[in-house]
Amino acid sequence: MQPLQRENIRLAATVMLIRDHPSGLQVYMVKRPGRGDFPDLHVFPGGKVDEDDWQPDLCPMLTDQEASARLGVAAGGLRYWVAVARECFEECGVLLANAAGGPVQLDAAQQASIGQSRQNLLQGNMSWVTVLQQLQVSIASDRLVYFSHWITPPSVPRRFDTRFFLAAMPVDQNASADTDETADDGNWVHPGEALENARKGVWQMIEPTKRSLETLSQYSTVDLALQQVGAEGHVRPWTEAAGEQGMQPFRPDWDGGLAT
Repeated sequence: MQPLQRENIRLAATVMLIRDHPSGLQVYMVKRPGRGDFPDLHVFPGGKVDEDDWQPDLCPMLTDQEASARLGVAAGGLRYWVAVARECFEECGVLLANAAGGPVQLDAAQQASIGQSRQNLLQGNMSWVTVLQQLQVSIASDRLVYFSHWITPPSVPRRFDTRFFLAAMPVDQNASADTDETADDGNWVHPGEALENARKGVWQMIEPTKRSLETLSQYSTVDLALQQVGAEGHVRPWTEAAGEQGMQPFRPDWDGGLAT
């Protein structure tokens, strides 16, 4: 199993929440505050993989062997699914979970209840395992699709080995950013519009974010995006220039390919 940190590189996971909108597909983005890692950047929600994210029982629909094979690691791949679901809940208040009968469906009262669970988790009063156990749910690993792999270039002091995932926004939930971690309450935005904001200098972004948005901009609906990414139809050949920006093999056995 990979160590959580090697030298100055820490394992991390990021989620791109997408939804259908009358004007086209939208993705949820947040702006980091002017402090900490990647200050003032517009990014997708995500964060570090923690030691407590090794929780195979929380993902009954996916084994570690299957998860690790998808990522091209020897073992421990399932930690990313656990981590990205946790980060999504912490940073967006969105619960990507399944109940006994299928995807969780929340009414207004349950929305308020998980809001309190989120605050307990953020304040360190409750673990992610306890949150899921109290809600009697498991992680919806079937709805978290592996998208790409990036490592922050050596020129940056604090580096992250990050796996990107794609997920549909549950229709019965609302995304609300944790403003202790972000500078705003988040934005639903068309990928092309976000790229235009970056081109104009209105939003600051790093290369992994831009490349991911370029890929998402090709899809008109959530279903199409999930279908193409799930089938790895979005993966393109690696180039030296992309590698210099931190892009890694989508999977080591993928014949040198990389996700765009």
